[in-house]
Amino acid sequence: MSTENLPQSPQQPPRKPRVAVVFGGRSSEHGISVVTAGAVLRAIDRTTYDVLPIGITQDGRWALTADEPERMAITDRRTPTVAELAESSEGGVVLPLDPANREVVYSEPGSVPKALGEVDVVFPVLHGPYGEDGTLQGLLELSGVPYVGSGVLASAVGQDKEYMKRVFTSFGLKVGPYVVIRPREWERDESAARKKIVDFAGEHGWPLFVKPARAGSSIGITKVEDLAGLDEAVAEAQRHDPKILVEAALRGREIECGVLEFEDGPRASVPSEIPSPETHAYYDFEAKYIDSTPGIVPAPLTAQETAEVQRLAVDAFEAASCEGLVRADFFLTEDGEFVINEINTMPGMTPISMYPQMWQATGVGYPELVDRLIQAALRRSTGLR
Repeated sequence: MSTENLPQSPQQPPRKPRVAVVFGGRSSEHGISVVTAGAVLRAIDRTTYDVLPIGITQDGRWALTADEPERMAITDRRTPTVAELAESSEGGVVLPLDPANREVVYSEPGSVPKALGEVDVVFPVLHGPYGEDGTLQGLLELSGVPYVGSGVLASAVGQDKEYMKRVFTSFGLKVGPYVVIRPREWERDESAARKKIVDFAGEHGWPLFVKPARAGSSIGITKVEDLAGLDEAVAEAQRHDPKILVEAALRGREIECGVLEFEDGPRASVPSEIPSPETHAYYDFEAKYIDSTPGIVPAPLTAQETAEVQRLAVDAFEAASCEGLVRADFFLTEDGEFVINEINTMPGMTPISMYPQMWQATGVGYPELVDRLIQAALRRSTGLR
């Protein structure tokens, strides 16, 4: 029998890719992650993508949150939290662990679990441990869900400042002098560990910067001018990470450069310069986010200096096997040499953050930047690549 004259069912329009924006998290950078998520949610083109906001509370619960980016802003010098945005104080979101099933489920105690639909890509805007350090990336690899940003190895390397520096050194990138104090060293012989730092200061001079080895946003960092402030600085760093990094102060200009993955590979943005803040000892958390110390974009560099820092930023991206995006931070020393300080595999992307500002100055506005990151993630598969 011919079907030529039978009524045809209307063709269903293609489903828009669904983006789960995952934010918050258990680290001390929880609040800045929420602010970043607000900016990303505002920028995603809703005519192209469906969006599912998922917040992780400070105690690790995955919460369904309202899609209300206007509530994700710093107010009265205070950062927002996922707990304030969650639709329930008990409900939880669960990602599938079966690569053949990308359906996300939401459940509350005493209620039937509710399917929230399939997720095509995750945009994780988590900063610090339990999100930016390869842990979430490993979960998404197991789930078979593509995601924005670097994979497990690059995320872990980018989070641990010691191994980041070791990787850079092995690829010929110059890093500044540093020493690491591991948890067992401090626990086994505190005086010997302290002497290790004092000997380092004797070789490289004061001041020193004492940092958590695996944290960001300048949280837990202390500029130590002399021996009297050392123990307090170590204690502050250990509040955030039992492993600490001590760096010699480098005299020079702070220069940052963004790297973004295009279809033909990574490219560098115009660089920016972070001037010494007038009311802070250095470019710390409050100077960055609360007092909004402005950076200079583009940095006042020569054409040769600009080309060099752009080349080094891409080299750092490639050395750590990064994907998607990176902000690379350098010192331009007094003798004209660029020394890489660190990379950030999920840099802050708040409205005042340097990474989107640098790309804006390069000709890639915030909505296009977010779209390029999502498209780069959709082009990649999970697993070995």
